[in-house]
Amino acid sequence: MTATLQPVPRRRAEQLLERMRTARVAVIGDVMLDRYLIGDAERISPEAPVPVIAVDSESMMPGGAANVAVNVAATGATPRLVGIVGDDDAGATLREALTSLDISPAGLITVPGRPTTSKTRIVARGQQVVRIDREVTNALGDRVRDAFLTAAHAVIADADVLLIEDYDKGAVDAAMAGELVAAGRARRIPIVVDPKLRNFFAYSGATVFKPNRRELDSAFATHFMGDDADLEGARQRLGTEHLLVTLGAEGMALVSGGQTLRRTASLARDVYDVSGAGDTVAAWVATALAAGAEVAEAVWLANVAAGIEVSKRGTASVAPHELLESLDLV
Repeated sequence: MTATLQPVPRRRAEQLLERMRTARVAVIGDVMLDRYLIGDAERISPEAPVPVIAVDSESMMPGGAANVAVNVAATGATPRLVGIVGDDDAGATLREALTSLDISPAGLITVPGRPTTSKTRIVARGQQVVRIDREVTNALGDRVRDAFLTAAHAVIADADVLLIEDYDKGAVDAAMAGELVAAGRARRIPIVVDPKLRNFFAYSGATVFKPNRRELDSAFATHFMGDDADLEGARQRLGTEHLLVTLGAEGMALVSGGQTLRRTASLARDVYDVSGAGDTVAAWVATALAAGAEVAEAVWLANVAAGIEVSKRGTASVAPHELLESLDLV
């Protein structure tokens, strides 16, 4: 029987938000640079049947695991980020962007000749026309991999929660995934994993495993219809304490060992841009757990935060005062 996640009372939310300000969050994984070219389209190119975009503004911001770190910082917590960048303009821009937000880029390891993963979105009249990705997703060389692991272990040693952001861009491999989880378990801290497909089954032992429905379906080569037994079977196969499946407009489903499937509907009021919503969920779940929240409480707060995030343009973050204001409307 499916149950509904219960709202977190405002007083309890205030207590958790206050504790989150002292939380230390290790964010490890694939960092990116998000670039937005925004303009207008008034004609079709004479060279091909495509619109001509007259760009009038450009913005660049941290993406991927770096955006998750930005979301963590927005809660008041302290993120300690570990990732891979290239010796290129995008890498330099990403470091500068993080520094401007008071997030240390010290854990970013530069790999000569490897491009910094970047996503360029071209937007016309509020609609994304095309996205251009620049990336290399092959595994790290031994020397870089060792440096990455050393940096990862250093931040885990001083963290209240471990958040692994694996976007299949090559920073984390299957063996490393297991080692990172083992390091978190040795510290007895919560471990939150936001996966893609390459290492999907390599995170056994995680506290919360957070795929979206499409990723879960692809990994198991099936279509999950939300049946309790099916999702519990997936949780057991993954070896995670809690399976959190994000369902887009339908909200989220939380499956915990020995408990009924619990759902929460989407709390988004106005959906402007879904970019980065998953990052917001991961950041809020992890930081709330670091503050002592129960998993169900962390998920409910993250769902509220995601509803706020999608009402903003681009990869955005959510501040505590925005969440408290939104609680009054739930």
